[in-house]
Amino acid sequence: MNSLFSLENLPPPPGIPIPASIAAATATTSASPAPTLIPKLEPLDQWLDNPSSQQQQSQDPNFSNGSLDLDLDLNLVCDGTSHEPHTSLFSEFNRISQLFHTAFSDPQNDAVPDPITDSLQQLPNDAFSNPFAGNSQHIKTEADSDPWLQQAPKDTVPDPDSRAIVPVPEEEQSSSMMAATTPKRRCKELVRVADLGGPEQRHFRDVVRRTRMVYDSLRVLATVEEERRVDARKARSDLRASAVMRSCGLWLNRDKRIVGAIPGVCVGDVFLYRMELCVVGLHGQPQAGIDYLPASMSSNGEPIATSVIVSGGYEDDVDEGDVITYSGHGGQDKNSRQVFHQKLEGGNLAMERSKHYGIEVRVIRGVRCEGAASATGKLYVYDGLYTIIDCWFDVGKSGFGVFKFKLCRIDGQAKMGSTIIKEAHILKKDPLRFKPMCCVSLDISNRNEKVGVRLFNDLDRNFDPLRYEYLVKTNFPEFVFHQSGRGTGCDCVDGCVEGCFCAMKNGGDFPYNHSGILLRGKPLVFECGPFCQCPPHCRNRVTQKGLKNRMEVFRSRETGWGVRSLDLIQAGAFICEYTGVVLTREQAELLSMNGDSLIYPNRFTDRWSEWGDLSMIDSNYVRASYPSLPPLDFALDVSRMRNVACYMSHSSTPNVFVQFVLYDHNNLMFPHLMLFAMENIPPMRELSLDYGVADEWTGKLAICN
Repeated sequence: MNSLFSLENLPPPPGIPIPASIAAATATTSASPAPTLIPKLEPLDQWLDNPSSQQQQSQDPNFSNGSLDLDLDLNLVCDGTSHEPHTSLFSEFNRISQLFHTAFSDPQNDAVPDPITDSLQQLPNDAFSNPFAGNSQHIKTEADSDPWLQQAPKDTVPDPDSRAIVPVPEEEQSSSMMAATTPKRRCKELVRVADLGGPEQRHFRDVVRRTRMVYDSLRVLATVEEERRVDARKARSDLRASAVMRSCGLWLNRDKRIVGAIPGVCVGDVFLYRMELCVVGLHGQPQAGIDYLPASMSSNGEPIATSVIVSGGYEDDVDEGDVITYSGHGGQDKNSRQVFHQKLEGGNLAMERSKHYGIEVRVIRGVRCEGAASATGKLYVYDGLYTIIDCWFDVGKSGFGVFKFKLCRIDGQAKMGSTIIKEAHILKKDPLRFKPMCCVSLDISNRNEKVGVRLFNDLDRNFDPLRYEYLVKTNFPEFVFHQSGRGTGCDCVDGCVEGCFCAMKNGGDFPYNHSGILLRGKPLVFECGPFCQCPPHCRNRVTQKGLKNRMEVFRSRETGWGVRSLDLIQAGAFICEYTGVVLTREQAELLSMNGDSLIYPNRFTDRWSEWGDLSMIDSNYVRASYPSLPPLDFALDVSRMRNVACYMSHSSTPNVFVQFVLYDHNNLMFPHLMLFAMENIPPMRELSLDYGVADEWTGKLAICN
């Protein structure tokens, strides 16, 4: 595309000043051939080892490489059934132009269903606004007041200042109706979703949550395939998982380009890999730092930026949190050093046009965090919406012309996730750094846990957690061990291997990968125990090692007491055991007369079945049923002894689930209650469980209040 302004094409457009030194440099180099520009790429962990795969990926930056190695030993079968015909997103918008309708739908073909699209279609029209107009102006209002929108012929070239959302010529479109196994290119439809009610917000949150759970489940299973490979060639698990989901049409927000907040994605959400941003539609570029709607796909012929990634890896970037000076793309070498002048084209032009129209952009920060899965120790945090208030052309630190954009964070949003992660990192080193008078105890476990459990209260003078004896492991009665039968275990010497006795007890496969991540929820997991010959570092010894994340019990206005972690907790990772004193049914009936201080394991919902659920990928997927577990008929008394898990809140959409585990005895009637993460939980985010039965007033078990 022809740039509106480049160093070979002066003067610049109004409002973008050029320094004299750059103008002089331009005059001396205008006769030389145009330099080869390298798009601005964010410093990724590592890209594919295969150079051909990298070349295929760069050909289409809007989605992951469809030719990735999908030879996963996961028995994945994509759903090949037909779907309902694609319908227009706006019911009232049909009257604007029949051409607009045909640009986005084709009733003669089938579309890959998008759960968010299907839900957005059911919303009222006033939930969608025109990104090219003010935030409070809706699409239908602009269409009513602009007759050009209603009567524009298909071959009309729009006025650059019209700010109208109109279709591009039909020959430039790619069919949006494809088979379920054929990935779909991102569409040109540009919308802003606003004024969602509570039920709609919870619905979209659940859609995003379940999509990310499928992605994490695929990624974790792909790591097992990587561990089994003996050759040097290993495809990254995040790329393989995203490619499988794309081939099955499970990427979200592919039928539209959303300006502003993505429904279901909250400020502070963390993503371990760049490809996960593409899967949920938060940032559509697998490598480039600026995501934008190209001019060739824009209704008014101008590119529009929608999101940027700030990683702090470029010499001309200045990140001050609420204010960012973001350098444009182009002219950098592979080491992110500026070696050529930049041009006002591509993402740079899109950023300038977004400033011109007052369109906000999403900002995702790449931050280093202990426990991140990538090789660089970096994860990506969604920090909210920013407006581009200024742009200019300046001399960069390397002496070359660089476009710079000043971004300011919009007020009224939740606290930035990157700031919370930094504060949590400081607290791990100095627990008394913030509000030291509110830190009631540095360790309520009295050093019984491997890491301290902090007690924090900045609301009142309630110190109840200090009154209980801290119980690291569940206290089983003696008869549980005597009735376990003859002790049996594996004979592995240097860690369990495929086909050993403990693997057979779990159905033939180990429940964890080598990093200790649970591969799939099961009714029951057998870990190696005292009768096994394997060493403590065996891959099948995970939950018995105890708490490893630094936890905090804190006073909450909403839930009384709550629990959060100072560390990042990855999806599928073990958190802690839910401990208490085991009581038989008869004992529990007597004790319950004195008050509700009992936890009944059989009341916990089967949330374990959601972790590793690939029914959206494989139509033949069957929920795990082995090893089977008999009905549980015991209770946990936490009236005097308990651990940190007892203070976790109840939620109907929890981020933690209960997995039953046996390791120190073989009595199926009395398993351990082990807690695992259902999603990637950022530092300082409250942990929640689905208790099954909760107090109707507080949404939490009465014993925890």
